[in-house]
Amino acid sequence: MVGAYARPVENHSVPHSATHSTPRTAAFFDLDKTVIAKSSTLTFSKSFYQGGLINRRAVLRTAYAQFVFLAGGADHDQMERMRAYLSALCRGWDVAQVREIIAETLHELIDPLIYDEAASLIEEHHTAGRDVVIVSTSGAEVVEPIGALLGADRVVATRMVVGADGRFTGEVEYYAYGPTKAQAVRDLAASEGYDLARCYAYSDSATDVPMLEAVGHPYAVNPDRALRREAASRGWPVLSFTRPVQLKQRLPSLGMPSRPVLATVAAVGAAAATAGLVWYASRRRPVFARITRV
Repeated sequence: MVGAYARPVENHSVPHSATHSTPRTAAFFDLDKTVIAKSSTLTFSKSFYQGGLINRRAVLRTAYAQFVFLAGGADHDQMERMRAYLSALCRGWDVAQVREIIAETLHELIDPLIYDEAASLIEEHHTAGRDVVIVSTSGAEVVEPIGALLGADRVVATRMVVGADGRFTGEVEYYAYGPTKAQAVRDLAASEGYDLARCYAYSDSATDVPMLEAVGHPYAVNPDRALRREAASRGWPVLSFTRPVQLKQRLPSLGMPSRPVLATVAAVGAAAATAGLVWYASRRRPVFARITRV
């Protein structure tokens, strides 16, 4: 089923050689609180309000959800409630408008939230010849542009069903969560030839234990309490990311623009040229899911 959920992220993919002396490898990154300091979906609530998609009450509710998420993460029950709430909230939204809003506000809202440590890790994995895959429960409409910003090779994200009228129906086509994330990783390994024993994975949440178990090098990043306990019992390394920094601020320290930096420059140019050209296709979801190649 990988073909249904994973696609190249078109602008920044790097061709691989036809032959490989060693198995291909990848680094799989959860997004929220692992690569960026907040919930990617909830961060756009004010922009959606200004675009007329949600009301003040919804803005306040998403702000509270963001606070809860930042304070202690979200367990399975909280994630299920959030999924149901966001699915209902986005019913009837025009997908093209959602993409346009995200394109116009992406750099203002997301760029300052990217952890410097995560950006460095992404650079290191690319330098080592590994693909970088963002695996997020947030919707494809949000995750795909962020993946391009980061220079990722692929994106796995939640997808909503889109009706013939180009609007979200409120139904979820593919939910990238828990064991589903792990299956997506295994499917990508099968289709792309990744040796999972040599691959890496990073997450902050105990709900991603199945994904972390799927690779040979799992890392807990800013872990919630449950994942911290799991990491301690399994001997998994724990990383602390604390320095959100805009990618453009990393330029002076680099001799040449890194792949994420090049992705940023390309994305800025594309957004300036036309906000309507919001890179990727999506189906109908609560601002959640899909596998795409960046």
